[in-house]
Amino acid sequence: MPALLPPPRTGAARLLDPEHLTRVEDGERLHALLWRPGPGWRMVSSAVLGGGIAERAWVLNAQVAHGYRRTDPARHLAGLARAAGARGPGVGLMTAADVSAHGRARDGGAEAVATAGVSVRGWAAAPQECATGAAPPQRTTGPVPPGTVNIVVALPVALSDAALVNAVMTATEAKVQALLDAGLDCSGTPTDAVCVAARAPRDGADVHAFAGPRSEWGARLARAVHRAVRAALPAVAHS
Repeated sequence: MPALLPPPRTGAARLLDPEHLTRVEDGERLHALLWRPGPGWRMVSSAVLGGGIAERAWVLNAQVAHGYRRTDPARHLAGLARAAGARGPGVGLMTAADVSAHGRARDGGAEAVATAGVSVRGWAAAPQECATGAAPPQRTTGPVPPGTVNIVVALPVALSDAALVNAVMTATEAKVQALLDAGLDCSGTPTDAVCVAARAPRDGADVHAFAGPRSEWGARLARAVHRAVRAALPAVAHS
C-alpha cells in the first residue's frame, strides 16, 4: 500500500479542516482529503465505508483513477485511511474528480467541503430506458463510473437522529440548487455521497430536533453546501 503524504499545514484552524494527501497508485498521482476531528462526533453518511448513523473519528474523501475497476471499495478506502494514520471507525468516500480542486464554505458555524465530478450526470427520476442529453447514457446494471459530487458538512451542535437525516435532505437540496444555478440540467450523478457530522450529545447540552432548510442550523448548512458545491464546479461544470 503506497504511503499517503500530507503537505505542511498552513492557515487558520477551522472546524472542518481536512488534510490534503497525495499518493501514487497505478502510475497516477492521486489526491485525498482526510478530516480527523477525533472523538465526540456523530455522523450520518451514505458513504461506501462507514455509512449510516454512528460515532466516527475521521472522514476520507479519496480520488481514484478514471475507469476504477476494483470491486472492494470499502476495503480500499480503509487501507488508504490506515496508511494515512487514521485510527478508529471512520467514513470513506471516493470520486474520480480532482479532489485538490475542492470547494469549501462556512456560514454561521456550519462548514462544508465539496468535490465535484459531473461528467456522468442526469436527473434522479430519469426514465429507465433513456438518458438525459447532459451526459453519456447511464447504465442500469453493473458498476457506475465514479463521477460523483461528494459533500462533507460539520456542525458544532448536537442533532437528533431525525435531524441528522433531515440534514442529509437539506444538503442534497442545496447541492441540486447549486448545480442548477451553475447552469447544469441535472440533479446530480449516480454516485453522489454525503456525510454530515454533528457533535455527540453531552449532558445538559441542547440536541437540535430539526435540520430542514428553514431551521437555524439547516439554513446555515444549506448556504454552506450551496457555496461549497458552486466553488467546486467551475473547472468541471462544462466537462
